[in-house]
Amino acid sequence: MLYCKPDIMDNMKAWVVYILRCNDSTLYTGITNNLKKRITSHSYGKGSKYTRSRLPVELVYQEQAKNRSEATRRELEIKRLSHGDKMKIME
Repeated sequence: MLYCKPDIMDNMKAWVVYILRCNDSTLYTGITNNLKKRITSHSYGKGSKYTRSRLPVELVYQEQAKNRSEATRRELEIKRLSHGDKMKIME
């Protein structure tokens, strides 16, 4: 099920850092300025090589960023976290 905060979905130009839970329970972190389109791409196997073989995916976390640079910086911070620490920020 796809759930996104309305303010983020309405502001399609805003940069968003997101985490997906894949079918094998792994987590994928990415950024986009069009969350709905990006999640749709992932769901159809077109989003990334990583998620393509782990469908279906579920959006489990999203965080708005001021710009692409901030989103990229935050994405890298999240990717460096352990699985357990990622689970904590998703709560």
